[in-house]
Formats: sequence, structure tokens, C-alpha cells
Amino acid sequence: MFTSVLIANRGEIAIRIARTLRRMGIRSVAVYSDPDDGAAHVRAADLAVRIGPAPAAQSYLDVAAIIEAARRTGAQAVHPGYGFLSESPELARACADAGLVFIGPGPAALELMGSKIRAKAHVAEAGVPVIEGVSELDEDLLTAAAHLGPPLLVKPSAGGGGKGMQVVRDLTDLPEALATARRIARAAFGDEALLVERFVDAPRHIEIQVLADAHGHVLSLGERECSLQRRHQKVIEEAPSPLLTETTRQRMSDAAVAVAESVGYQGAGTVEFLVPAANPDAFAFMEMNTRLQVEHPVTEAVTGLDLVEWQVRIAAGEPFEPDLDRAVEGHAIEARIYAERPDSGFLPATGTAAVVRWPDEVRVDHALTEGTVVATEYDPMLAKVIAHADTRADALARLDRALADTVIFGVETNVDYLRRLLAHRDVRAGTADTTLLDGLTITQQHTPDEALIAAALARHAHAWTDELWRRPSGWRLGADQPVIYAFAAGTVSISGPPERALVAVGDTTDGLQRLCAISGTVSLQAVSSCALVLDGMSTGVDVLLAPAATWVRWDGRTWGLDHHDPDASTAMSAGVSDPQLRTPMPGTVVAVHAAAGDWVEAGDRIVTVEAMKMEFPLRAGRAGTITIDVVVGDQVTSGQVLAAVTGPEGSQDPRGPSATIHKI
Repeated sequence: MFTSVLIANRGEIAIRIARTLRRMGIRSVAVYSDPDDGAAHVRAADLAVRIGPAPAAQSYLDVAAIIEAARRTGAQAVHPGYGFLSESPELARACADAGLVFIGPGPAALELMGSKIRAKAHVAEAGVPVIEGVSELDEDLLTAAAHLGPPLLVKPSAGGGGKGMQVVRDLTDLPEALATARRIARAAFGDEALLVERFVDAPRHIEIQVLADAHGHVLSLGERECSLQRRHQKVIEEAPSPLLTETTRQRMSDAAVAVAESVGYQGAGTVEFLVPAANPDAFAFMEMNTRLQVEHPVTEAVTGLDLVEWQVRIAAGEPFEPDLDRAVEGHAIEARIYAERPDSGFLPATGTAAVVRWPDEVRVDHALTEGTVVATEYDPMLAKVIAHADTRADALARLDRALADTVIFGVETNVDYLRRLLAHRDVRAGTADTTLLDGLTITQQHTPDEALIAAALARHAHAWTDELWRRPSGWRLGADQPVIYAFAAGTVSISGPPERALVAVGDTTDGLQRLCAISGTVSLQAVSSCALVLDGMSTGVDVLLAPAATWVRWDGRTWGLDHHDPDASTAMSAGVSDPQLRTPMPGTVVAVHAAAGDWVEAGDRIVTVEAMKMEFPLRAGRAGTITIDVVVGDQVTSGQVLAAVTGPEGSQDPRGPSATIHKI
């Protein structure tokens, strides 16, 4: 067995691997980029090595830096986690050349299954059903794909996680989809080869976890249902699937084992299938992920196995134990917590985590601690919350309770969205397919009065404890005037001391008749647990007073209430015909689709910004001549003007309808 293993990753998966290594008595070595200096995964390891600056290509994707870190620290093996170099044949070969063990399959399996094009052809020859499609092997991808007819799914041949996938429902959109997918594939995977398949409407996404040792044994550890995904990124996963019968489950397991055996697979891997809900027996191979999956904890929960431990044992040459092929017990469901703004189109969120509280009754894999800076360099996933129970209904209830007990202040997350999603009838019934989330509107547009009142009272209480002459009493030479606390989500008027105040919500100050009180010490930049009494009913609230916002946790939900600045202009406040194109999120300009001086029409894509693995296209709000203030590679901040349309609204191209438009 190894005595020292280097973890070539970051964040929660690096911490999760380090935890198992410590239990096995193996020294763990972490690597980190400059922004991750002092991060949670660095503190979780026994030793840590700096490998480069912020860009992943110069740190976590730098094979030479990983090998050198292993050499310097005396590591005997490298665990790649998932993402980054986890499916890299180059890293596997470099490990072998350096006398290190790569904890994963060999380079041949990585190369074959790492190409969706080659993998699909290979499994088809093995008799596994596949989806009809075309690839770069065809002479003209555009023509060949058009012959399939819409709807189509364009996806990079390399990589995984849904990154770069584009759905095409109109063939006129196919050229742009191919260009976008190719650009993302080139930047993310260094391989711009594409695969175009017939898009399967409303399928279920079900995957089989396999485990294979170096002695020719391959096991199926059951399936995971991953149909709840948005923009091809998984949000909630569970095991087992509520869709499959035992007969279909066995057929899919047999197919997955056959795929693994056909490439001489070793280690943990996942074979993914698309499954028509109306006819689950007509499942089709989608891809094989030659690594640990993000959602592996649900399989661990229902099998009682530690998959990381078995990855290490297999890499060390150990055979399976006789009882490894065990029955599934109970039901497990995992929810991914992302740094994002569900009520603003799920745009990435950034900030510093000021308060972090995790539930005690379930498993939580995370790397988020108080003081962690969430920036745009890496993936927006912050944590995974995993609930296990005897039945699916009980697992759903436990997960909802755990999310209600999760408190994160300082960074906007999707925690409350997840709770609303778990309450959806299709999710509770187990009938949701992969199209549900992209067409679902369950965002919470209205901030409840209770949250606004709690935030205002907390600010009122803090000001009240200040110097006597600065108390916000509202006293005037004439009649007392209420004190106004303005938030972007609404205004609260308060009269009287915080322990016995009259309040009103809204722009009017007439009729302050709701009696309320807040108890507890309220301090700046520290969370305060208070009791809020409103209309004779008492409830607990957590409050954090920050310079630009007040954070409130009430009734199991969180609100980050921005302090209102009437002069502020934000990226989202402009109308659809606004001439300026502002980015709604910080990030990197990855494409400029027009040249300065071009005539553009309303809806034309002008600039694309990428942050946290998400691309956001900025489109012209109206027709006119475009001016552009950025180039590819520029780092931009939220609300920054990137381009503008000049000319009066409603104007037409002065060159006439036949003018040639130059687009990049």
C-alpha cells in the first residue's frame, strides 16, 4: 500500500480524498494555485505545494507542475479527483514515466473513452445501443448534421460535465452552435473536435457506477438518476432511480460492465445512458466518465462503500473483497450548492463567505468556510448535501430539513431554490426528466415582509445602541417622523425603540400599526441570533449587518438585502432597448462577435463573457452601429459597459437590406 498520495485537485473533492487517505494511514499532499493559498483543501492535507498562478492552465492543468510536486514531496501515487486532469492520458503517461501510480484507468482506456466520437463507435461494436449522430470524422460536419434534422445536440468530443453542449432546434442556429461549442471545447479541453447527435426530447439521465480491479473483476454498484440538471449541469442526483424496474436495471448494469470490460478498465468509472421515460428498455449509451463522479456519495450511502478507498486499493493492486458486491440499502439524494443567483437567471455569484453553518444530521462535502473568497476563476459548486434514509420520501424530507438548516451569508447561493425544487410535484413523484429545470420558473421574486422587517429592525437596534444623540428616534420639533430603512427589495418605516416599535413596509409612512420587537445584541460584521416578535408571534432569525447589505435567515430561507442606493445603476436595470451592453457578472471576455462600426440588429450576439464555467452572451438591445470597448481575454467587472449601440432607436441600416454585415 502507498504511504504518500498527491491529490491533483482542489476544493471539496480534494478534502474528501484527503479524509479517506488519513483514515487509511496515508499521507496526503495537496497542490494549490495562488488564489487558493490557505484554502480549506490546503489545510486539510498533511503537506501542500504551490503549483502556479490563478489560470488553471498554469496550475491545476499543468502536468509538469503536478509531476514535479509529486517528485518533491516523495508521493508514490497521484489521485486526480474529478475535473481538471482527471481524464488526462497525458497525466497518466507522465505518472508512469516518473515512476508514479496514476489512481485511475490506464492511458489506453482514457484516450478511447475520453473521445465521445471513438467511445461511441467502440461501444456500438460491442453491441451496446447508441444514439444516432455524426462527428468530425464526417467530411463536412455542418452538412452531415443538417441531414439528421433538428432537434440536435452539439457537444465537445473531449471532456465532460455537459460543458460546451448546445441544443439546436432550428438549423439556422447550427453554425453558431458549432462555433460556440468548438470555442468552449478548445478553451476547456484543448480539443475542438465535436459530436452532433439527434437530441432526445425529455429523456431521463441514468448512470451506472462500475468498479474494476486489476485482476479482471468488474462490478456494477447500481445506478444513479441525474435527470435534474440545468444547462446540462447536474443539480440533484439520487440512488436508486425511481424509474427502473429490476429487469431494466440488470440490463443496464450488464451493458455498463460490458463497456468497462471491453477497454480493460481499472478503477472507478461511470457509464452514462439516456433513457426514454416512456420506454426505459430503449436506453442508449451516452458516454463513459473515466473517473470519480461528483455524485459518487449517493452510491456510497446506499452501498456502504468508500469509493475513494477502493480506487486507492485497486491502484495498489489489491483484488476485490468477496462481499463487495452488496445489495443497495435505502435511498440517497444529493443536492449541489452553487454560488449563483437563481432570481437573476442563475448568474454566477461572488463574494466572501461571512457566515457558514452546515447541518449536522446529514453528510456534507464542502470546502467553504468563513472567510473563503468565492471568485470567478473556478467552478461555482460550493458543496454537496447528501441525505440517506430507508425510503425515498424520507430521504427527500431529510434533505429539505438539512437545506433549511444551512446558513451561508456573504455569497448568494441556490440553497433556497433547491428547497423549492424539492417541493415540486414532479420531483416528489420521481417523474422529472432532463428538460424540467430549463423550463421551470420557481424563483422567488417577492421578499416577504418578515425578512425586510427583520433586516430593518436589526439595523435599527444597532443604531439605537450607538451614542445617545445619534439614536434614530424620529423626534422632530413637530410630530415625530418614522425612520426609513431602504433596501433594493423594499422600504421599511420604523417608529420607536427596537424592543417596542411600530413598523410599515412600503413607500408610505402612513399608519404604522404593526407592533414588533427584536431582541439580541446586533453587531456589525458578526452574525446575530435574535428573536423577532411580529403581530404577537415570535420566531428566530439570524442577521448579519454588512456594509452594503443586510443578510437575514428566517423560516429556513436566506435573503441578502442590498442597501438601496437610488443613484446606482446596475446591469439588470436597463431596458431591453438600452444602447449600452453591460455585463451582469464579472468574468473573462471569451468572444467578440462583431467589429466596431458594424451595423447590428436587435438580438444580435455582440460579446460573450465566461465565469465559473458558464458563458453569458450579451446581445444588442436595438438596431444601430456598434462600438466595442473590450477584446478577447479582457477581465471585466459586474455592470461594466462592454459595448454600445449608436444611432436613434428604430433606425435602419443606412446601407440598405442587401448590405453585407461583417461578423467575427
